[in-house]
Amino acid sequence: MKIVLQRVTQACVSIDGNKIGEIDHGFVLFVGVADADSQLDIDYLVRKISQLRVFEDDNERMNLSIQDIDGAILSISQFTLFANIKKGNRPSFTDAGAPVFASLMYDHFNESLRASGLSVITGEFGANMQVSLVNDGPVTILFDTAHQ
Repeated sequence: MKIVLQRVTQACVSIDGNKIGEIDHGFVLFVGVADADSQLDIDYLVRKISQLRVFEDDNERMNLSIQDIDGAILSISQFTLFANIKKGNRPSFTDAGAPVFASLMYDHFNESLRASGLSVITGEFGANMQVSLVNDGPVTILFDTAHQ
């Protein structure tokens, strides 16, 4: 799995001009799934994301987790994280997971985040979504379970 995590002060997701979800402070996660991904990848990511200390404490040091600040997550499926641009100018997405499998893994990942005590809002798998966010910091972190 690949995830781009951004610390945000606010974010929302819309489809066809209709807002379907929003959060105040927390993380936006862009989530890509490959066919080789498993429950072990989900467990690793949930542990890392829920405990990631990138929010400032009273001394302005990144020392607090999303749980410490009572933040929320906006999780967006994004197969384009697996784009291969080695040949030509048109990306290939053959490394992305098959849609049925990727959808199930994406749903399970979000449920696992919720089970860890986090508030999780999602986009709609496979939809053309518009995501608006205010990146705080900016803080952007890449996760790739192929490189644990």
